[in-house]
Parts: sequence; structure tokens; C-alpha cells
Amino acid sequence: MALFRFTRETALPPAEAWRRLTTWERHGEAVPLTRVTVRTPPPTRVGTVFVARTALGPIGFDDTMEVVDWRPPEGATPGRCRLEKRGGAVMGWAEIEVGPGPVGSRIVWHEELRLRLLPPLFDGALSAVARPVFARVVTRLTKA
Repeated sequence: MALFRFTRETALPPAEAWRRLTTWERHGEAVPLTRVTVRTPPPTRVGTVFVARTALGPIGFDDTMEVVDWRPPEGATPGRCRLEKRGGAVMGWAEIEVGPGPVGSRIVWHEELRLRLLPPLFDGALSAVARPVFARVVTRLTKA
């Protein structure tokens, strides 16, 4: 399993940073070759399911995720969302925490990522690639 964590600061207030990070379809705008489709009706809550389809032409894979914890930020209390990856090719979980920061919001992203066909020998390399990719997504989605 590739395990990684990073923190980002944004000038956005926590409620707005949370909204941008949990509008799942927007992740497709920040991840190359990816489209995100929400399979359950709004609003997002525990049980919401969405799929990130990454493909180049006919070759691709689905990353199916389910929201298993959903607590939006409230006042000084950080918000927390936990996603469980339910796909056949991509497994693991992700946790997104958004709370007050020194100038707006502090975002903490923590993820365990496993690719079914990738041997554990490559977990370090997967972590080294995934961490900056997800950090860039968070930066793009929360650009003030």
C-alpha cells in the first residue's frame, strides 16, 4: 500500500475550501484524462458514491469511491470526509480534513492507495508520484 499525507494552506474560508474539495465533479477538471461522475443524488452525505474514470481512448480504469464519514466544518471545528475506494483496480481510502488556518483554511489530505496489478515492491514509487499529483489537485481546486 502507498501511504501519503500532505497539508496545504489556502486563503479561502473553511466552508468554501470544503465546498470546492467536495464538489466531486470538479476533481475531473484538475486531474488529466479523468472524468468524475456522481452516482447518487445530492447532497453529498454518508453513502454518496462517485466514480473517477481515467482513460486514454478505450483504455482506462475506474476509481469508485463511497463517502463513509461526512462532517462539514463548523466554526472552529474542522470538517472531515473519509472515502473508501470500492473499485476493482484501485483500492484504499482517502481522508480530507478542512479547518481554520492562519490566514484561511488548512487542508490535510491522508491517503492509502493500492493498485491491484502493482506489486508492493512499487509502493514507494506510487507514493512518490501520487502525493504531488493529489497536492496539485488540491492546490488547483482551492486557488483563491
